[in-house]
Amino acid sequence: MRQIFRFLAFLAPLTAFSASAAGLDVRVVDQHGAPVADAVVTVVPRDAAPAPDHKPEVKIIDQKNLMFMPYIEVFRPGDSVVFRNSDNTRHHVYSFSPVKAFEFVLMPGQSSAPLMLDKNGVVAVGCNIHDRMIAYLYISDAPWIAHSGADGKVRFDALPAGAYEVRVWQPRLRPNRPDLAQTATVLGNADPQTLTFTLSLLPDPRTQFDREHTSY
Repeated sequence: MRQIFRFLAFLAPLTAFSASAAGLDVRVVDQHGAPVADAVVTVVPRDAAPAPDHKPEVKIIDQKNLMFMPYIEVFRPGDSVVFRNSDNTRHHVYSFSPVKAFEFVLMPGQSSAPLMLDKNGVVAVGCNIHDRMIAYLYISDAPWIAHSGADGKVRFDALPAGAYEVRVWQPRLRPNRPDLAQTATVLGNADPQTLTFTLSLLPDPRTQFDREHTSY
């Protein structure tokens, strides 16, 4: 009997948490109503909250078929990035970003040393040999962060009840402007709320290179 009481005591706070949490769906479309992939969505409480604990990670940006893969990657401050050259030609990887400026040459089969990303912001990465190669590193300490797939959707499950600011960034938005933002109020034990963001997008920089996009 004592073990049952202990189990119920352990279960009670979990039940209370689930009853006070709900989901949030974010839908991102372009000016024509088509779904937008590669949109980074962050969710931040309106009330001040401590930064979440995070164990630093190392993530790889590969170079295959004269492309950076993935095109978009999200990081937390303190994470590191490694660039790997899986092509049979050399690449001159660089960024002019004030968040993290760097450059190095990678021969076929080489990888860079881990490069720590210690500031919030966006780092646009290019290749000084192949102009159409571009990738974006989005660094944020927001408690919840994800990016949209081909369907233009992101779901956040089990958000604690409260008021939030939801922000969206996509590399085809005009540079040097704030992320788009909306507010959302999550009610405990309610159906997921849906927010829709409509973006006015520039041409894809992978097919129409514009060095202005390296100013992030």
